[in-house]
Amino acid sequence: MAPEPPLLSMSGITKSFPGVRALDGVDLDVQAGEVHCLLGQNGAGKSTLIKVLAGAHQPDDGVIRWRGEPVTLRSPIAAMRLGIATIYQELDLVEHLSVAENVHLGHEPTTTGFVVRGRAAKEATGRLLRRLGHPEIDPGRLVGELSAAQQQIVSMARALSHDVRLIVMDEPSAALDPDEVDNLFRIVGDLTADGVAVVYISHRLEEIRRIGDRVTVLKDGRAVAGGLPAKSTPTREVVALMTGRTVEYVFPERPAPPPGDRGTPVLQVRGLARDGEFEPLDLEVRAGEIVGLAGLVGSGRSEILETVYGARRPTAGQVLVDGRPLRPGSVRAAVRAGLGLAPEERKAQALLMLESVTRNVSVSSLSRFARAGWIDRGAERAAARAATRELSLRPDDPAVPVRTLSGGNQQKAVLARWLLRGCRVLLLDEPTRGVDVGARAELYAVVRRLADEGLAVLLVSSEVPEVLGLADRVLVLREGRVVHTAPAPALDEHRVLDLVMEGSPAS
Repeated sequence: MAPEPPLLSMSGITKSFPGVRALDGVDLDVQAGEVHCLLGQNGAGKSTLIKVLAGAHQPDDGVIRWRGEPVTLRSPIAAMRLGIATIYQELDLVEHLSVAENVHLGHEPTTTGFVVRGRAAKEATGRLLRRLGHPEIDPGRLVGELSAAQQQIVSMARALSHDVRLIVMDEPSAALDPDEVDNLFRIVGDLTADGVAVVYISHRLEEIRRIGDRVTVLKDGRAVAGGLPAKSTPTREVVALMTGRTVEYVFPERPAPPPGDRGTPVLQVRGLARDGEFEPLDLEVRAGEIVGLAGLVGSGRSEILETVYGARRPTAGQVLVDGRPLRPGSVRAAVRAGLGLAPEERKAQALLMLESVTRNVSVSSLSRFARAGWIDRGAERAAARAATRELSLRPDDPAVPVRTLSGGNQQKAVLARWLLRGCRVLLLDEPTRGVDVGARAELYAVVRRLADEGLAVLLVSSEVPEVLGLADRVLVLREGRVVHTAPAPALDEHRVLDLVMEGSPAS
């Protein structure tokens, strides 16, 4: 008799976006009743793959089979009707609706096809919550009033409100405490005992060992290993699979003598903390020095940068520039003191996409060009052109809309803004995200040159080689705390990944 086909089989899945091949012939097989873990560094293709599986992205090539039959997942609704539910790390719940309304959103119980049966929805939701071990959650309560762990349960209840046969869980334990993780694993065990398959994504190898059956490892958009036994594959082997690369990183040489000998710190962070995001942190950055923060999603990297910049208010500690403390939670105070931030999502958080390069570069320095209440456009254009030419921004025309630039040149426009402002400390969050390989080396050279000219740089990147290659010193973060500090040349990629996934005492 022929063997039972996998519940899900994805073969040769490819997906490209402008300038990026996110998936390059990925294969994934998932059996009914198993926990299949998906591993890979940030940018390996995990998120794109699960969005293809969820019907949110259409693959450019490849075949998806469900119980042996080819299927086309044209939308998330099509995937859900087939029995595939996805619980994203960023929960897509509607905070101003009740638990029951969220659970049944889009498939509300009705009487005549038009009238929603609210009581029936609440009763059905109550049964699902009891099944998940959380009868204390009131189906009538607003989702916005629930804790992160309770919202996670609501997302699971919504998935189970359909006839689901496969659930994708993207970093489900990121916001949970140990007791809540235990309950999550109990739920997963109950689901798989009922024959439901789970695709589980996590950076925490101890979780993979505990809950997983098999592992597929993605690297640079390809599946470099599939079907590895989750409990017996050595950590070193998994890390080696995750870190092997096809992309070359070309970094400028570090200066000598080491920047740590250059005197008084420009930026000092003392006991800085935000409840639930990162624990008390101390760091210093001197003029001419690049300090890197290495860690995975959820480690608190971006939150630290935004708190230093004043976009988030700390619950403890202080930030000092040139020895003077900044007013907590004030971006204006940070900018006046000489801080500049190039955020992770530059299109949404930094750039005015419909405006010219000139306006994007000058926006933080407009007072320089004010004359009797009017902006001196000529002076503004001349200053913007000088700043963009210093960074070799292309095309050499600051009048063009910034939206027409490549990713690398858009990032240069953000850097030119702070160069024009005369900032003392540059905060870089994912500086090469969405930047093609050729432009990366150019950006690295720009950042190194700015540091060599006396700028203090605090760098966050998901690319471990980028942190190690560009930074002078590295702080390794895991779950909101520093677990290791060392000069960058004293670390390698394997060591950093061991630290961020397994953890160790700070040193």
